[in-house]
Amino acid sequence: MTEIATLDAGDGHSLTAHFSTPSGRARGAIVVVQEIFGVNGHIQSVCDRFASDGWVAVAPALFDRVEHSVELDYDEDGATEGRRLKGGIGLEEALTDIAASAEAAAAEVGGPERVGVVGYCWGGSLAAAASVFLGHMLGAAVGYYGSQVVDLVGQTPQAPLLLHLGELDAGVPPADVEVIRAAWPDVPIHVHPGAQRGFNCDQSASFHQTAAAGALETTFQFLSSHLD
Repeated sequence: MTEIATLDAGDGHSLTAHFSTPSGRARGAIVVVQEIFGVNGHIQSVCDRFASDGWVAVAPALFDRVEHSVELDYDEDGATEGRRLKGGIGLEEALTDIAASAEAAAAEVGGPERVGVVGYCWGGSLAAAASVFLGHMLGAAVGYYGSQVVDLVGQTPQAPLLLHLGELDAGVPPADVEVIRAAWPDVPIHVHPGAQRGFNCDQSASFHQTAAAGALETTFQFLSSHLD
């Protein structure tokens, strides 16, 4: 089942969120954090995929702080508009909205220890930041191809964290990968051969079926080990 809910963030902001719920008892809950393209059809389908595997999935509309109902295409115009909207939202504001989503998710499944965060691109960086700054609210976090993860290495993840990167992603060069590995030796980092940024998105030209399938399997295993 899918529905759109309204959540109240800790700073008084109200945002919408896409909820997908499983047909039976939930294994846990996942906050799905968007790319710069909004809570579009792809992110909604990601939520539905998690729900089909037994998870409550909630995708907060982070762009609601700037503009409502944003669903952008994977083209140059969409990327330009997405970068503009992202520029109007600070890290603290984004984490405040993720925290509100984690609280709502925890209420669905019986506690924060059964809540994970999975994010893609911008959301991948935010998932890592959630592990660092919101670890008390989470049982695990997974970040896909987050180019700003390297900026967090002066901090320590407080919730178990898994990272997926593409071998050919110019936004996360090998030097950055080595910096992250050195700073966070306990964080598993999967660099997928032949994959670029956005390899998980089947609506993007950079979709890489093998990498996407392998990353999803690893993600399910990781979440199950920490949340289920």
